[in-house]
Amino acid sequence: MSGFHKNHPRLTVGIVIILGIASLVAFPGSAEAKKRKFVQKSCIDCHEDFAKQYLSMKNVHRVVKEEKCEECHLRHGIVPKLLLKDDGNKICFPCHSKEHLGLDKPGTHTALKQGKCITCHNPHASEADALLNAEGQEMCFQCHERETFEKPVVHTVVKKEGCRACHLAHASSEENLLTKPPRRLCVDCHAADRKSFKEAHGGYPVEEAACTVCHDPHSSEQDNLLRTSSHAPVVGGECEACHNPASAKEPFAVTRSDGAICLECHDKESLTGGGLMEHAPFAGGECLMCHSPHVSEYPSLLVEPGNQLCIACHDDKGAKVRVPHAPVESDRGCLSCHAPHAATHEYLLSAPASDVCLGCHTDVEKQTAELKNIHPPFEERMCTTCHNPHGSNAPNILVSRADTVCYGCHAELEDEFRKTYTHPPVNNGVCDTCHHGHGSNEDKFLKVSGGELCQRCHADLMAETDQGFIHPPFEDGECLTCHAPHSSDNPGMLVDKQSTVCFGCHSDLEEGLAAARSTHRPVADGQCTECHSPHKSALEHQLLASSPDLCLGCHLDKKDKMASENNHPPAARDCLRCHRPHFSSEPRLVTQPLHQLCGDCHDVTKDGFRQAHLGIEPSEINCISCHDPHASKDPKFFKPIMHGPFAARTCDPCHVVEKE
Repeated sequence: MSGFHKNHPRLTVGIVIILGIASLVAFPGSAEAKKRKFVQKSCIDCHEDFAKQYLSMKNVHRVVKEEKCEECHLRHGIVPKLLLKDDGNKICFPCHSKEHLGLDKPGTHTALKQGKCITCHNPHASEADALLNAEGQEMCFQCHERETFEKPVVHTVVKKEGCRACHLAHASSEENLLTKPPRRLCVDCHAADRKSFKEAHGGYPVEEAACTVCHDPHSSEQDNLLRTSSHAPVVGGECEACHNPASAKEPFAVTRSDGAICLECHDKESLTGGGLMEHAPFAGGECLMCHSPHVSEYPSLLVEPGNQLCIACHDDKGAKVRVPHAPVESDRGCLSCHAPHAATHEYLLSAPASDVCLGCHTDVEKQTAELKNIHPPFEERMCTTCHNPHGSNAPNILVSRADTVCYGCHAELEDEFRKTYTHPPVNNGVCDTCHHGHGSNEDKFLKVSGGELCQRCHADLMAETDQGFIHPPFEDGECLTCHAPHSSDNPGMLVDKQSTVCFGCHSDLEEGLAAARSTHRPVADGQCTECHSPHKSALEHQLLASSPDLCLGCHLDKKDKMASENNHPPAARDCLRCHRPHFSSEPRLVTQPLHQLCGDCHDVTKDGFRQAHLGIEPSEINCISCHDPHASKDPKFFKPIMHGPFAARTCDPCHVVEKE
């Protein structure tokens, strides 16, 4: 250590000074040290708004009143838990035991079961008892619809004492959180041995039955809290109209079987309306499959509301669909089209199927009547051949995807339309993109004719223009001259191979190709669209680009050479100065014999030409044997590799040059 001090004297002095300062700060005079100590603030010191909001309320949570915030909250907090020590109801259970709340009982209040005590209680303070978020029934109405409990005739106990008269708040051994078994609960107030009770029920021992079969325990539109729809004998106290006398051994037994007992009052003829097609339950006398014999919350004493009653048996009609039929969704539901008891038409329809449909869709019938071509299923009123009257997951409530519906009759077309290239509407199964399902003034039920139909999807391509050059079939809207409307084995959905399609109009090209000495590869391969736009172009002949750019798009070797060397002026200006675009009677698609072609620019009669070429007859010279016709680094466009004597401009060593 002594060696360290000798080697680091400055560092040692620095450490001593720092320790001295620290000792003065950490160890002040003993009197001052006794006075200093750490004082913890309360939560209220910072949360003043909280104090103003809650501490003056009538009922304050004990832990809040005692400022024991940390019973529930973490002092420094964990943000995802909003400073709480635990989730949901778990934070309440250490003080409010599950046994005390009754969570060990079969029935538990939904809010409590979901771990949401604060649905009903304020965790800090409230003006209401039990820290409720609202007073009395108003608390219950936060979840339970008020209208159900405030109909014209309200149960007296509900009006006076509220929900807690019959229900427990947290849990119960009885259903619906009742304080007692249902019958016991009712007879506590409505003593069964009272004369008024017996007279009201015709002397029948109804105390043995469930009161809520006939009475609504909360409120009703009817006197005596009878449910909304009540059977006339029940309202009139005429129980013996259907049951044995009250004094009988089995007073609640009915005097006749279901169907027969109903027809004592309900005339069958009026129920069937003369219809011979009877609903199976009605035909079997099973009236109680649909109707309650005493009371119901639903019209006509139905046991379930509207369509729910029907789908109890016809469950396939109850599936949720993306496109529902409006009548099914209406207040009348199934009864919009079907009779409940009997009808003169199949499926209990109130009229022939097509008449039922057209009873609402009068506009469709009127519009179609004026059309030139009508689709046979519509003409024969076979609406359900294509449409599902109950609803569908397909547009226009079709029974399935449009193409599946169409192939149901046009089966022979399914394979024909599944070729290599398929029109997207066909591929996506939306035949009605182009065709109208009911009828049309156009052939094949097309929505509109010709190019106007194509324009609906291809608007950008078919936008009118007064500039450039347009292919006549395209300009005339004759798309089907070249394209198949559904599918094809040819790219672009062409009706045939591209060459066959093009030569159908341009037959002169086909004849010229047959006799030509040289042909342009794209033409020979039938790929006209490598150079031409089949629809329109800003350039003459509907070229995709101007020369030489169009040609150099394929002839990349020429493009690279011309970019770095001296260009032969005709080649730089326009390839068609020397070449034909489709075919030629000369090699390399040149427009004429080579010596004539070159002679158009180079005067072969001049002395300079004759001297440079040793007086050789121009017609016997093959210019491109020595010269590159497109580009060269040489000023005279000589090819880059030359025979030595030729490079020295002497032919004598190899050739015998005849003198004139």
